[in-house]
Amino acid sequence: MAAHYNTSAGEARKLVAGIKTLSGADAEAFRANLLDAAAPEKLADAVAKRFGAIDVLVNSASLYDREPFAKADAAGWDRHMAVNARAPFFLAQACAPWLKKSGTGSVINIADWSAHRPYADWGSYCASKAALLCANKVLAKALAPEIRVNAILPGPVLSPEKMGEAEKKKIAEATLLKRLGTPEAVARACLFLAEADYTTGAELTVDGGRLIA
Repeated sequence: MAAHYNTSAGEARKLVAGIKTLSGADAEAFRANLLDAAAPEKLADAVAKRFGAIDVLVNSASLYDREPFAKADAAGWDRHMAVNARAPFFLAQACAPWLKKSGTGSVINIADWSAHRPYADWGSYCASKAALLCANKVLAKALAPEIRVNAILPGPVLSPEKMGEAEKKKIAEATLLKRLGTPEAVARACLFLAEADYTTGAELTVDGGRLIA
């Protein structure tokens, strides 16, 4: 199993160690800065060379920066689009030959429910996730029938470290289930889509009903 990171080397090493301990599976961390347009191809090549196969690609790397509309700039827009939309598209392209060889290849794009209900002060982020949902459909068409491509739309799952309890409670109350989600819920959705052999081009919300609340 390959784990990608950019600056979080320590966390990546812990993840790899946990995978090895819990499952006994072979695992390794790979560094890549997805702001670099050449990074997706280099990353895919490194993983394929190390493991000799790529069966599932989970595009979960993401920038999440608040940019009030009046202060938003082109640089911030370009950063979000590069990491959140461009990189997943070209990672899928680079991994496609290996995914086809697997016979059950699957791409899972981690988008966001706010791609459908955006916040004004998170314009670059929300727009990039909306672009990812479009790319999800494009990839599903381009890679069919050998490779399935689906998206997960998490809701309030990971709160910023500095967020207070009052704000967390307010966010939880805005969902239909009246509680915050967990990373484990998103992981279970990934496992489902990795095995859902008659599902492609789909968007699976994991948001406690926030999108329709």
